[in-house]
Amino acid sequence: MIIIMDPEATPFEIDNVVAKVESKGWQTRISRGSGETTIGVQGKGQPLGSFHLGQMAGVREIMAITQKFKLASRAFQPENTTFTLGGINVGSNQLLVIAGPCSVESKEQLFETAHAVKEAGAHFLRGGAFKPRTSPYSFQGMGEAGLKLLAEAREVTGLPIVTEVMSPDKVALVSIYADVLQIGTRNMQNYDLLNAVGRAHKPVLLKRGMSATIEDLLMAAEYILAHGNHRVMLCERGIRTFDNKYTRNTFDVNAIALLKELTHLPIIADPSHAVGVRHLVPSIALAAVAVGADGLIIETHPNPDKATSDGDQSLTLPQFGELMVKIRAMASAVGRVV
Repeated sequence: MIIIMDPEATPFEIDNVVAKVESKGWQTRISRGSGETTIGVQGKGQPLGSFHLGQMAGVREIMAITQKFKLASRAFQPENTTFTLGGINVGSNQLLVIAGPCSVESKEQLFETAHAVKEAGAHFLRGGAFKPRTSPYSFQGMGEAGLKLLAEAREVTGLPIVTEVMSPDKVALVSIYADVLQIGTRNMQNYDLLNAVGRAHKPVLLKRGMSATIEDLLMAAEYILAHGNHRVMLCERGIRTFDNKYTRNTFDVNAIALLKELTHLPIIADPSHAVGVRHLVPSIALAAVAVGADGLIIETHPNPDKATSDGDQSLTLPQFGELMVKIRAMASAVGRVV
């Protein structure tokens, strides 16, 4: 449930309500926005008498949250979630751009990419050290050696690192090196992993499963939020449909607009995985910005045709620079900045 306080409620009255709720074994989260204080109630405590709570000084209204996804819902928190990372206010009016190779292959490849995307205006560097691949014979990533190279690239460029974690037992290791923990599409419903990254309290980029509904995605986020980790970004990366002959997936542009209504969490779009075709990535990236995405994650590589993974969807470094010019123009058109 959420407890909506009267705009004239004093700090003392708000503290009294919080103390009452927490004395029954519940957790509270206070949200302040548009001159209104809202107390979100979560967890498993003793029964709360809404009638008696409603009689407490300063309480205006008590509202039940009907959605299954409670902590991620706009009802629980009407204001957008924002947090600062690497000097960027994620979820704000500033459009976040994450760029880099699908896989870390070598120091030369990673550093060339890192310098190029930084110069073009990207805010974060992405790169996979552990790679979930369809075939067990495909390149699986450099492991911890790749994580160390990502950390070196951060030292040189100042770009925070986004990289994937694939299993609960790797969360502590990846957390040492990464600024943002990415949960890939195949792990979106790996609940042990979701609980582990929730407890880690590092920012999380949660990718939608390739066959997951929007509610599935929000319920996956709920696992992370339930541990008190509120720095969660949702990622639309395309879904499997009946017609993927010409593209890797189908970009669900509807999902971005709908998620902006349903949840307060930042929404990131992944045009690279959405279509899997290099020359289509710019168009999908611009569409995502136009419909309200809070950021983009884009794959780019010095020589995509020789990439160990996802070369077909990776932009060349000059192509990424050209796309950034267009992204700035589109962002400006919809009232955002890059």
